[in-house]
Amino acid sequence: MRIKLMLILFPLLFALFLLGCEKKKPMPQIPEVSVIKIDTEEILLTTELPGRTSPYKIAEIRPQVSGIILKRYFTEGSNVKAGEVLYQIDPAQYKAAYDNAKAALSRAEANLQSVKAKYERYQELIKVNAISKQEFDDVKAQYEQTLSEIEALKAQVRNAQINLGYTKITAPISGRIGKSNVTEGALVTAYQAQELTRIQQLDPIYVDIPQSTKELRELEKRLEQGRLKYAGKEQNKVKLILEDGTDYPLEGTLQFKDVTVDPTTGSVTLRAIFPNPKGILLPGMFVRAVIREGINKKAILVPQQVVFRDTKGNPFVYIVDKENKVQIRPIQVDRTIGDRWLVSEGLEVGEQVVIEGVQRIMPGAQVKPVPYTEQKKEQSR
Repeated sequence: MRIKLMLILFPLLFALFLLGCEKKKPMPQIPEVSVIKIDTEEILLTTELPGRTSPYKIAEIRPQVSGIILKRYFTEGSNVKAGEVLYQIDPAQYKAAYDNAKAALSRAEANLQSVKAKYERYQELIKVNAISKQEFDDVKAQYEQTLSEIEALKAQVRNAQINLGYTKITAPISGRIGKSNVTEGALVTAYQAQELTRIQQLDPIYVDIPQSTKELRELEKRLEQGRLKYAGKEQNKVKLILEDGTDYPLEGTLQFKDVTVDPTTGSVTLRAIFPNPKGILLPGMFVRAVIREGINKKAILVPQQVVFRDTKGNPFVYIVDKENKVQIRPIQVDRTIGDRWLVSEGLEVGEQVVIEGVQRIMPGAQVKPVPYTEQKKEQSR
């Protein structure tokens, strides 16, 4: 009898126990999330583009007369100055040609004296009809012909002197000279296809930067629409990042923008000039150029961790609306600036974006927003 009574009472007691537990179960709490309030700031926008260095000036050294190289005066890889002698071509035949032209000129000038004196006498005689008109015309023609011959011989002397001077091959510009393609004893010909050597001026130095016409047009649109402002005198300043990732210490200046589009790449070339006093930049180096686009006075920047992407790759953020409910907000991002995204569309000043606690929320859920502070940021690290 006692066992039967216990079997009847046990289920009743167990049910009462469960009912008491349900009454004591706490009410669900509203999740707390950290939020940042959207505000604008003024930033300088830059674009990083690939570039390649090229010499400021380049001179391909070729002979202007033919002959045998007698001497090379420069050290390969050294710096030379404009006017410095680089090679000496055997001058013997050119010296002889110059001396011969001078001698012929001297003979013609000596002959001119007698022809001129005769012409002056005939001028007086023709006035009194002491000679015939034909005799006077012959003497006059001889005099004028002698004058013409002298002018031609003077030109020959100048030409021979120029050719003699060309036997000394000099540097047309100052700069760094490369290797020599000929040695002493080599036969060279005037204006040959192969250069003897090459001089490149490296201080300053050019950096050629290709930019797509699409990017260029988008930049122009932002400037026209007022979303970007010119950065004044600093607009044309350019910075360089070297191949090893280090910053080049000196700033350059944007010189010009080419007007011809490369049909193979769809880009135009921007050319910047950089001081290169220590010769760090060498021709043909690949670099990264940081070009200033302009100033965005109302830029909206958000930390990268608040931006998520849907299955199609479209960016979005979680915001807390005025009723403290979570909403998904699609946005458009322009680029990364440091550890933040530049938002071009989708957010307004004063809106609250969730930065911490997204694991505990879902769209439409009620939340308790708490401002995200620098102190919390340090603690999370």
